[in-house]
Amino acid sequence: MSDLPFTLDQLRILKAIAQEGSFKRAADSLYVSQPAVSLQVQNLERQLDVPLFDRGGRRAQLTEAGHLLLNYGEKILSLCQETCRAIEDLQNLQGGTLIVGASQTTGTYLLPRMIGMFRQKYPDVAVQLHVHSTRRTAWSVANGQVDLAIIGGEIPGELSESLEVIPYAEDELALILPVFHPFTKLEKIQKDDLYKLQFIALDSQSTIRKVIDQVLVRCEIDTRRFKVEMELNSIEAIKNAVQSGLGAAFVSTSAIAKELQMGVLHRTPIEGVVVKRNLWLICNPNRYRSKAAEAFSQEILPQFANPGWNQDVLKLTQKSLVLTTLEV
Repeated sequence: MSDLPFTLDQLRILKAIAQEGSFKRAADSLYVSQPAVSLQVQNLERQLDVPLFDRGGRRAQLTEAGHLLLNYGEKILSLCQETCRAIEDLQNLQGGTLIVGASQTTGTYLLPRMIGMFRQKYPDVAVQLHVHSTRRTAWSVANGQVDLAIIGGEIPGELSESLEVIPYAEDELALILPVFHPFTKLEKIQKDDLYKLQFIALDSQSTIRKVIDQVLVRCEIDTRRFKVEMELNSIEAIKNAVQSGLGAAFVSTSAIAKELQMGVLHRTPIEGVVVKRNLWLICNPNRYRSKAAEAFSQEILPQFANPGWNQDVLKLTQKSLVLTTLEV
């Protein structure tokens, strides 16, 4: 085949339609007219000689051929973006982009601090922070859409061989109470006291809730005995509910620094128990690592890592990455 039967613009349009669910919304997201989008799709279908969309329903549905082309198209577009970023790196850190991923808690409370420090040193680098579930974040790293990520959940098993997963830090989960609760007068409470409290928690199906429950069970705390009076959909809502006297909760210590300093929440220690979960740094050793990602890894990550964090693993990953890039 002397000429490719599609262009990068056509692949971008196909991806936008699949994401937005309609030709009109895809056109709006790309800042072009709907007729222009329709014409590009018609040309693409004529060049490939297959229908890409089932036009019978209200929502634009991909055919089997459409799904196949979208799958390869996303990989092609990702490599194009990677190529542009590699070329930008020739200017060192006078430009370029750093894309960092994170799961919900780390992305809300930890990564903004890290990115702020990085931006002070490298103001010309554009930084993007993608905050999603651990699963979605891991896939973004695997697909090359994110340079590196810090997550607190479990990596999907199917990605275990394609991702570098490095122990990074420990995140302590603290028991918080309203400042006027009787238990705040105690230096410490006992495990059994937990079962006397009314708890506020995240939705039982949320990844963070499952991680917290798993960590508590490892500390020999029976979460099934908790009196969960209310389920909310965000850490901020939980903190506000506890502050208002509606119950107790377990949250990451990184999420309550401001409230503890202001004295609007009380952190209550539990006798003989320190509740911690592991945070992991993930990257794709088979993808190009930008100079911005290297600078972030070497200069910012160590400041928030566990004492004695082993950077040698990361350095080995970077060396293998450079060799792979040179071989290509």
